[in-house]
Amino acid sequence: MAEKASLRLEVVLNRPSTRFNLSAAQLAEAAIRRGEGRFSSTGAFSTSTGKYTGRSPKDKFIVEDDVSRDTVAWGSVNVPFSEERFREIFQMALDYLEELDELFVFDGYVGADPEHQMSLRVINQYAWQNLFARQLFIRPSRDALKSHKPQFTVIAVPGLTAVPERDGTNSEAFVIVSFKERVVLIGGSAYAGEIKKSIFSVMNYLLPSEGVLPMHCSANVGQDGRTALFFGLSGTGKTTLSADPKRQLVGDDEHGWSTRGIFNLEGGCYAKCINLSREHEPQIWNAIQFGSVLENVVLDPFDHIADYDDGSLTENTRCAYPLDYIPGRVDPSMAGHPTAVIFLTADAFGVLPPISILEDEQIMYHFISGYTSKLAGTERGIKQPEATFSACFGEPFLPLSPLAYATMLKSRVNKYGAKVYLINTGWSGGPYGVGERISLKYTRQMVTMALSGKLDDVGTRIDPIFGFKVPTTCPGVPEEILDPRQTWTDPEAYDGKANELARAFQDNFRLKYADLAPEVRRTGPIAR
Repeated sequence: MAEKASLRLEVVLNRPSTRFNLSAAQLAEAAIRRGEGRFSSTGAFSTSTGKYTGRSPKDKFIVEDDVSRDTVAWGSVNVPFSEERFREIFQMALDYLEELDELFVFDGYVGADPEHQMSLRVINQYAWQNLFARQLFIRPSRDALKSHKPQFTVIAVPGLTAVPERDGTNSEAFVIVSFKERVVLIGGSAYAGEIKKSIFSVMNYLLPSEGVLPMHCSANVGQDGRTALFFGLSGTGKTTLSADPKRQLVGDDEHGWSTRGIFNLEGGCYAKCINLSREHEPQIWNAIQFGSVLENVVLDPFDHIADYDDGSLTENTRCAYPLDYIPGRVDPSMAGHPTAVIFLTADAFGVLPPISILEDEQIMYHFISGYTSKLAGTERGIKQPEATFSACFGEPFLPLSPLAYATMLKSRVNKYGAKVYLINTGWSGGPYGVGERISLKYTRQMVTMALSGKLDDVGTRIDPIFGFKVPTTCPGVPEEILDPRQTWTDPEAYDGKANELARAFQDNFRLKYADLAPEVRRTGPIAR
């Protein structure tokens, strides 16, 4: 960062009231002392984030400067912000930090692979947010802290609000990334996911230059050593499906794929809690303990038992916990090249098969398309599922062109022989509001069969509209649910809705990727 701002920040942090690298217990105690929340019956720290209970994508900006100007894919996702206004808000943030009676600082790392690791500093107004950062990122040893020098700094001050007319923001909230100054400024919103996702966006910008594909996916490893990747937006099942007691977890959300294999970018998990159950998600359930952070989960006022079925504050209830809380996880969080790549989609149209096989250019087409439904609460204003196309299943976090990431994925899939599947964790028997969400039990079974190779030799059919191979049988799964048309009471209504989705695919691709190779475009759905 600029020398003057850097020196001023150093002065602010050198005050006796700054708390550096506290333990989880110390941060939890501080959060309770400061009235930032309360403990749940299992010992997790529980808090409410107020107005902002999910990411606010319209309040995210990237500073346009001589570093970013010719490299960032500017547009509705990557909105430019002037250097001058960034410097002004940076000074506002420093002014605000000076007025606080206590600050909390976490020093850690992003990236489990030492060859592609970035040192990070997170400065927080709230103790609980610093606990969140401590549990989500990679925690260094005490010895490593002695030589730690941050390569990127996050300053999160929810109490600092912007004035749009004065500051050039869209609201009182802001998330501003400067690649030149290597700083992220977050204000106006207490939703901790902004801290996590801003750094993921940073890594999405930096890693490709190192020959590493950054990925919005979870990953696990079976007893046979086979690695699997699960791509999907929030709420599509990445965390749930990768938290399999029969497999070892590498990570639940952010990874890199290098020439050495895959590695987790984080040191923890950030799981959705809505409708969480001990039966279906035992690893997540058991991880909600002392040291974990609950966001916007409703607690019983008497005994503080969490009601995971209560979405009155938001459907986007969350828990943050370190990977250490997952028994049998891979340590360090690195694994070999994946043998299976799974694209997850929560299809609100209710027409996609529960599992499909993608081949050749279909892989690139569906990765670039990134079709899913934004589920309630994952972003501000989302009250019910909305069909959307999010490139690479993570478009909000991609500073570069989606084509750059898709090309890298295709190259790695081809080089290392991974098989690619599209799994629908959304609706069947009708669209949202009519049909039912596909049973998690059956989804888990299909994933298990795919990862074990037991779908390699089963019969398949070619979907007449979407074009991909669909298994006609899957051990442990009723055959009738494999063909979504059979689950609808009115087959003609299915045809109409399937063609509607096919046209949406075509329109999205034509609008955004008209110049892409014809052989890729031809593999997309065909409306009839």
